[in-house]
Amino acid sequence: MKLVKQCFLVILSVFVILTNLAYAADFKILIMQDDKGAVERFQPILNYLKKNGITASMVSAPNYPHAAKMFVNGEADAMFSGSGLAGTLIIKDIAIPTVRPVSKDGSSTYKAVILAPKGAPKFTDAKYFAGKKVVFSGLAAAGEFYYRSIPNIKNVNANIILAASHGAAIEALARGAADIAIAKDKVWDKRKEEFSNLEKVGEDKGENPDMTLMLSKKVNKDLVTKVTNILLGINNDNSPEALEVKNKLNADSFIKTTQKDFNHTLDLLKRAGVTKDFNFSF
Repeated sequence: MKLVKQCFLVILSVFVILTNLAYAADFKILIMQDDKGAVERFQPILNYLKKNGITASMVSAPNYPHAAKMFVNGEADAMFSGSGLAGTLIIKDIAIPTVRPVSKDGSSTYKAVILAPKGAPKFTDAKYFAGKKVVFSGLAAAGEFYYRSIPNIKNVNANIILAASHGAAIEALARGAADIAIAKDKVWDKRKEEFSNLEKVGEDKGENPDMTLMLSKKVNKDLVTKVTNILLGINNDNSPEALEVKNKLNADSFIKTTQKDFNHTLDLLKRAGVTKDFNFSF
């Protein structure tokens, strides 16, 4: 009897190990195709995970709606996500936030800014968009979600143009393809010197977590914990692999991120009409 029990425990241990290895081998991190340099920027993450015992790969999506569907369909286990999509996954109860990078300037959040040609009046309320061509990135907290969260926006007749990215939205405004753009403040701050004909006319009042690593609730809980601890461990790691992660992400560290960090984002999403039944499109 004792021998049978010992054999059972050995078999169980082997099963657990093989299960964890299977999860690790299949760990897929999603990136956005329109995010220039994303592969180069996130490859060091894969290298660092591998150094710490987790084999991962990257899969890509052309836009936010497609990324969301891939995540829901189990074609990806994790993604460094903008807060609009991350918050939607939280509301739908299919993913959890884990960690996010802290930039070298100390920031780890962002907000939406409203842009218009220089000399345009400042943003006031929903009527500001009446009869205008408005460009923004779809399913983004600093784009479509912010626009749709504005009180009484449903009563406004505006021509909506979806851009592939925040940068593309700014470029469309600059070349006259739109009257107003909504974009991520960090993208605008980085590129505003390129667009002397544009200026900020308004902004969101709250902040959203930037580039949070969202993990599917289908992922093995032990693996969730391991990935989280590995990335938090970068903070005090000066190995070449760790330094490469920090360099490519322009970050000094990672910080733990929970649903509480999404309070503003979740409120914004709910005002925009996102529910558990939301199908990633309006």
